[in-house]
Amino acid sequence: MSMSIEEAQNPRPGFPRPVPNTPESVFDQLKLTNRVAIVSGAADGIGLAVAEAYAEAGANVALWYNSNNAAIEHAERIAKTYGVKTKAYQVEVSQAEKVQSTIQVVEKEFGKIDIFVANAGMAISKPILEQTLDEYGKQMSVNVDGVFYSAKYAGEVFKKQGSGNLIITGSISSHIVNVPCDQPVYNSTKAFVTHLGKSLAREWRDFARVNIVSPGFFDTKMGAGPDAITEGLRMTSLGRQGHVKEIKGLFLYLASDASSYQTGSDVIIDGGYVLP
Repeated sequence: MSMSIEEAQNPRPGFPRPVPNTPESVFDQLKLTNRVAIVSGAADGIGLAVAEAYAEAGANVALWYNSNNAAIEHAERIAKTYGVKTKAYQVEVSQAEKVQSTIQVVEKEFGKIDIFVANAGMAISKPILEQTLDEYGKQMSVNVDGVFYSAKYAGEVFKKQGSGNLIITGSISSHIVNVPCDQPVYNSTKAFVTHLGKSLAREWRDFARVNIVSPGFFDTKMGAGPDAITEGLRMTSLGRQGHVKEIKGLFLYLASDASSYQTGSDVIIDGGYVLP
């Protein structure tokens, strides 16, 4: 039931809340010195770029990977390059117990968790009439269950700490229907986690921020495949796929004090693909 104008003018206890005590300098706001970040799907592509961006900004980073153990070497290289603490953890995000236990291990070994980037994902680009139930289940388990488990158990740490920052890697596929390849299951998984993120931003309003990044075509293994690349480039206003270095700044901004008034946002970065 809506309030009358008179009722709506009654002050609410505890409001307005104070502005956080963050630096005035935007360059200082973007620093992540001594913060701890977990990035899932960090062995390559966008996840690796994000992990490196956070290390560049001074964060200690836990790199999660599933089967690509190149993450181990990347963690060692990042630590030496930027003088931060890193470690690679093998985690199948579709397994709730593994996600929960590894979050507990990271919290113990790093002392806290400030940022969690739920980036791990997969795609099987097939029409629904050609997709098997096993293929459907696999995408749901990684793209939906994996994000849910990560949010649930990272959120427990955030609530205990009284602070935290969850960033979910969504997709423009939650906004549009991809062409020329039909992929309704993948699109739907990204729509799910996008709305989950917005809902959590409201639920966790007292202790954590939650935002979503929705990339378009980036030149990674999850980028445009051979069946989609020609049409993808035609429809992208900038006429090319993105390079992962072009998404680092957005993830850094959302993880940092520079975005302290931003929560529940779904930020598209796609070279203008969704404009037409």
